[in-house]
Amino acid sequence: MVFAVLNFSWSLAQETYTLSGNVIDELTGETVLGANILLPDLSIGAVTNEYGFYSITLPAGTHKLLISFLGYQTIEQEITIDKDTKLNFKMVEESSQLDAVIIEQNIEKTSIRKPEMSVAKLSSKTIKNIPAVLGEPDVIRSILLLPGVSNAGEGASGFNVRGGGADQNLILLDEAIIFNTSHLFGFFSVFNTDAIKDLKLYKGGIPARYGGRLSSVLDIYQREGNNKEFKMNGGIGLISSKLLLEGPIKKDRGSFLVAGRSSYAHLFLQAAGEENTASFYDLNTKLSYRLNENNSLYLSGYFGRDNFQLGDSFVNEYGNTVANLRWNHLFSDKLFSNLSLIYSDYYYGLNLAVRSFEWESHIINFNLKYDFKHYLSNNFKLDYGINNIYYHFKPGEIRPDSEDSGINPEEFTNQYANEFAAYIDAEHRLTDKLTVRYGLRWSHFTRLGQDEFRVYDNNNPVLFNEEFQIYEGAEPIRVDSFDRSESLADFNNFEPRVSLSYLLNDNTSVKASYNRMTQYLHLLSNTNSPTPLDVWTPSGPYIEPQLLDQYAIGFFKDFKDGDYTLETEVFYKDIQNRIDYIDGADLIANEEIEQVILNGEARAYGLEVLFRKNRGKFTGWLSYTLSKSEQRTPGRNANEPGINNGEWYNSLWDRPHDIAVNGTYELNDRWTFNGNFIYQTGIPTNLPIGQVQQLGLTVPIYGNRNESRLTDYHRLDLSATYTPRKNKDRRWQSEWVFGFYNIYNRMNAASFSFEENRATGQNEAIRTSIFGIVPAISYNFKF
Repeated sequence: MVFAVLNFSWSLAQETYTLSGNVIDELTGETVLGANILLPDLSIGAVTNEYGFYSITLPAGTHKLLISFLGYQTIEQEITIDKDTKLNFKMVEESSQLDAVIIEQNIEKTSIRKPEMSVAKLSSKTIKNIPAVLGEPDVIRSILLLPGVSNAGEGASGFNVRGGGADQNLILLDEAIIFNTSHLFGFFSVFNTDAIKDLKLYKGGIPARYGGRLSSVLDIYQREGNNKEFKMNGGIGLISSKLLLEGPIKKDRGSFLVAGRSSYAHLFLQAAGEENTASFYDLNTKLSYRLNENNSLYLSGYFGRDNFQLGDSFVNEYGNTVANLRWNHLFSDKLFSNLSLIYSDYYYGLNLAVRSFEWESHIINFNLKYDFKHYLSNNFKLDYGINNIYYHFKPGEIRPDSEDSGINPEEFTNQYANEFAAYIDAEHRLTDKLTVRYGLRWSHFTRLGQDEFRVYDNNNPVLFNEEFQIYEGAEPIRVDSFDRSESLADFNNFEPRVSLSYLLNDNTSVKASYNRMTQYLHLLSNTNSPTPLDVWTPSGPYIEPQLLDQYAIGFFKDFKDGDYTLETEVFYKDIQNRIDYIDGADLIANEEIEQVILNGEARAYGLEVLFRKNRGKFTGWLSYTLSKSEQRTPGRNANEPGINNGEWYNSLWDRPHDIAVNGTYELNDRWTFNGNFIYQTGIPTNLPIGQVQQLGLTVPIYGNRNESRLTDYHRLDLSATYTPRKNKDRRWQSEWVFGFYNIYNRMNAASFSFEENRATGQNEAIRTSIFGIVPAISYNFKF
């Protein structure tokens, strides 16, 4: 505290000025996110925001500046300040090899000081791609190598963070909400790594500007494109290819980027006479234009579709469409703003020829957000803003595909909601050792009127049958109709956030955080992994919003000037109003979903360890998570047993032990080798514990919910990247990537089924596995 007083007195004694501007890539003109601007003589610094902007207050005089970012050459420059100054810095990449995705660790000392914890970063500015199934780089599979992150098994869509469900992750692509992240039902993600500029995964200590989900925020920004010259890069793989085009609209002022991917394995299957096929394609676009020093416009979009077909009888199509128009405005050298207008549509379609009908559903939302970043001083910064999301849920529409189909057209009742939030967040450096980030978010959710709303006696859609000791749906006493302007239910929640960092020395700090989150949307799924057919529904009269309180404390240390880093955290999560499903609940195409769900609670706690080697020929990390994730739904009164007799049971995403190892070895400038090893406890499931014979039939007996587990999961992936020797005068650059996914052919269980062995008459467990060993080869190029 004495240091802070002296520093304050010194600031009063000297005139100070503001240095601000942008950090950009010299070759492409794109802004650099998260670059460090350091003044070692003054022990102060700044970090560029999501749009590459920085602001720092300096005393008059001559100072030494260091500008650094992983994958770029560090800039050392002396500047003389005698007035408010705008200065842009141009950074040069350390390597000209192809862009790919690698876990990115900020190895500067500021990472130890900042009150930021439970955050993982990914960057497309450095190499190499982590070995993945079928050789396609994949963001989702990359973050699964981090502590606290897992999924529901091989080929499963979505991901789970710190024992939370896949629906509890807020996934943003250029600020637009993505409801389904998977291609081919989880084998690939919808994110084209060539088009990605920056990615952050918040597992805890989540800033107040984010809300609407409980477990995590995956915040992804697309690249702006090269505003210097036209460039092209792409890749050709075994089942898919990709191509990216970028260039200036007006040199040094505006740029465009178009990136596309498409799979073509279905063409080979069709040529071989195979009737069942699966394919996907997606398109990323972005236009950027700097109007003047204080104003920039961005227009970005994403469009993706998956198609799955079983002969001529079944066709399934689903995908995301998003668009975002953004305006960056600099009010002053201390006040930065971003205004966004966002559209998002998640579509699911089904054509069932054997029943002669088509099914179609949508989740549409319009999002208006206005965010401000205020650099009041080097020791005090404010983020504040507002956000309004209007939701339109179209659960399903059935249309006959012929006049003689016998199917009547039907449309499930559309649902509408509005979510408004206002927030303020402060980062406050109290002393040279203690920095605190604290904020408050207020959210207001309104379930709007709809054409048909079922009303139940005593507002109770679920009844308990005491005679049979089972829960069952109640019959509505009437169906009401409400105008869109009317409110069916209103919810208000205050969501405080606080995190702090205390510096033990220049290389070591302890951090702690608390955050409350509210989630108003619910994914109705009682399977291990979400599927495109799962339905999202808003909170309302029968469904309360989920509430989370999360606590975390961590220890962070740099070794050998950042060559090695150690991060350890313990966390505890308490969740209220977590949906649970009565036994025998049917969720597919169920418009009366309130009749099969009850509100319960959940909890998760654990220890996470991450050890990294950041520099040298060999780099990589080791992560370990020890955790527990449980759920409980007690009876609503003394006469009801609740779910699982009201006792805690394993959630579907409980993984007590999770180990991941990743390593990269650069043999020389032509050969690089990569490897992953993963071990996880098997996921919980329900398996028979016995059987009885009734009327000549074998009836299985099940124990408590989710008390069984699949076998433990583990695999080893290896890849090698060969870069041909380059001719400096030639613009064409290329590389070959050879890989093996699951190299020792471990047949990990995706599920177990039981059937009778006709030879012995005994029941047998049949293991279903998705992948054995999968070889891959791809050719990547850049021009």
